[in-house]
Amino acid sequence: MITVIGSLNMDFTSIVDRYPGLGETVIGREFHHQFGGKGANQAVAASRLGGSVHMIGRVGGDSFGEQYLSHLKEESIFFKNVEPVTHSSTGVSSVIISEGDNLIIVVPGANYELTPQDIEACREQIENSDVVVLQLEIPMNSVEKALEIASNKGITTILNPAPYHEFPSEWWPMITYLTPNEHEAELLMKSPGFREEYKEKLIITNGKDGIAYYKNGESTFIKAPKVQAVDTTGAGDTFNGALSYFLDKGYDFHDACYHATYAASLSVTKFGAQGGMPSLEELKQFMD
Repeated sequence: MITVIGSLNMDFTSIVDRYPGLGETVIGREFHHQFGGKGANQAVAASRLGGSVHMIGRVGGDSFGEQYLSHLKEESIFFKNVEPVTHSSTGVSSVIISEGDNLIIVVPGANYELTPQDIEACREQIENSDVVVLQLEIPMNSVEKALEIASNKGITTILNPAPYHEFPSEWWPMITYLTPNEHEAELLMKSPGFREEYKEKLIITNGKDGIAYYKNGESTFIKAPKVQAVDTTGAGDTFNGALSYFLDKGYDFHDACYHATYAASLSVTKFGAQGGMPSLEELKQFMD
């Protein structure tokens, strides 16, 4: 059983020929509305592969929240611990894409209503998990509470430290694996409380170049296969969800990372953060 604790956002993406100036209106070429949020993305990635995935999070008591709960059901994700909060809106992300780059505004909304008390109320769910997956799009004290509960039971924890926040040194012993990108890894290794032995907890994602990790003081690289990228949004989330799935299935560490790298590469061949996340059969065919 995999438990994902994190964010659920509605993503609104507009594609334009150029960015508007201050006070200016421009006509867009395309508009896309997708389900997103790093927590839900990672839950979907693990579930698509066939994992038994439970989600803990918050949505607003609005139509977006209702749509998201229906979406989780369609993705075969257990969502009894995803509760609507009436006094806050569902988290939203507004994205403008132009000239191969993007501008993003995120309004966390209900995601920031997930409290340590809410995490405590889900203690039984967390303690019955084999893998617990977390990110940093919910309150930091809620992440800490989840790490405490999981680590006290010896449960494998995966923390995707994004968006990057410096966290207390007390977190390091409670984390089994950290999955930063190159920039985040550099910041982590300069943060207070970091020790050289903690490098063995890092799995560093390098986009189209693959991943790197450390074992017994040696660095190992797994190259990503070459693909025709359509949309790289969600590739990191696919990696995290797939990693949790393959670790949960008993794959050894290297093989779990290897399969997760291929899943992430396959995910960028379709549009949307969740659009390209593969089923297990699709991944096997791709790897073959």
